[in-house]
Amino acid sequence: MFNIYVGNLSFEATEEELRGLFAEHGEVIKVNIITDRDTGRPRGFGFVEMADESSGRTAIEQINGREVGGRTLTVNEAKAREARGGGRRERW
Repeated sequence: MFNIYVGNLSFEATEEELRGLFAEHGEVIKVNIITDRDTGRPRGFGFVEMADESSGRTAIEQINGREVGGRTLTVNEAKAREARGGGRRERW
């Protein structure tokens, strides 16, 4: 599996549109457009998981910088999510 970050998405972009865009370059396993947890509105970025690294890298080369929905996409390999502090903090 190869994870790809897609930034600067139009707020009207759909997962089906994103899947179609990447499917031109290989098998798409999963598409996830990130939404705001409180409002449910898209946040302007998402992730595409492709079946193999080779087709994923080809997709990045072909789609990065392309205008879609009036916006220029930023597409690159997704980086592992950093561990974030969570839970409760004690106050001193």
